[in-house]
Amino acid sequence: MKLVSYNIQYGKGKDGRFDLGRIAAALQGADVIALQEVERHWPRSGDQDQPAEIARLLGGAYHWVYGPGFDVDASGSTPGSRRRQFGNMVLSRWPILSSRHHLLPKMGLTRQFSLQRSVIEAVIAPPGTAPLRVHSLHLSHVGDGDRATQVERLLQLHREAPLEGGAWCGTHAETDWTLGLPPPPMPAQAVYLGDFNLAPDSALYTRLVGPWSPDYGRMSHHGGLVDAWVAAGGTEQDPAAWTCDSCEPPQRHRRIDHCLLSTEMAHRVRRCWIDHAATGSDHQPLWVELEG
Repeated sequence: MKLVSYNIQYGKGKDGRFDLGRIAAALQGADVIALQEVERHWPRSGDQDQPAEIARLLGGAYHWVYGPGFDVDASGSTPGSRRRQFGNMVLSRWPILSSRHHLLPKMGLTRQFSLQRSVIEAVIAPPGTAPLRVHSLHLSHVGDGDRATQVERLLQLHREAPLEGGAWCGTHAETDWTLGLPPPPMPAQAVYLGDFNLAPDSALYTRLVGPWSPDYGRMSHHGGLVDAWVAAGGTEQDPAAWTCDSCEPPQRHRRIDHCLLSTEMAHRVRRCWIDHAATGSDHQPLWVELEG
């Protein structure tokens, strides 16, 4: 199973040109896709419904869900439901059994520009393997001071999701709620893909993947998270693993896009790589191949 995470910068490429076709071309061959900075009805990107357009450019071969963090009125003086949105997307070759949209904590800053950030969650059941929670996320660009509570929310989500159950659980006398189907799963195994806006030298990276032992490396624990890049044999500070080459300092040429997954899944990581040839955004696609 191949997964890819890509911050598409709303289709604006390294040459300043908007072209979702380049984004779709870079995603070919993926089974599960996590996208960030996908927008709807913005003048800068041609007033497109980008989630729908991306799905169309991929040949209609994917089930998909979209979750905007930024969501404001775009209907103007004409009453309606048109929204100007900016958020994350998950696409899957297999049906998305259920989905939830999680808003992340946000500081009300007075000088720095900040946005509402969020996580879109999709529960999928790839054939031959257990169900899996896949998340596409984008953390704050401002600094660790803003990201710290967001990281804590992610860890809380990871711990508590299986305890909360699926989109519905329990029993009901009327089948019009359940349509006679079993409750959708809320599996413990999970993958978090996206633009974390933090590098491995951040204390928040340590908070996510565990403390460092000089003798034994990262101290992962049951129920925790591991970095797929490291699980595939790479190093945390690998200079070839950069995912953003034109972000504003201090992110320039740093590895800030990650795939973190349940520690129990670490043995399933076959390989992990960065597509440095892609030019459709200011970020590079991060690919992960899992067994099964």
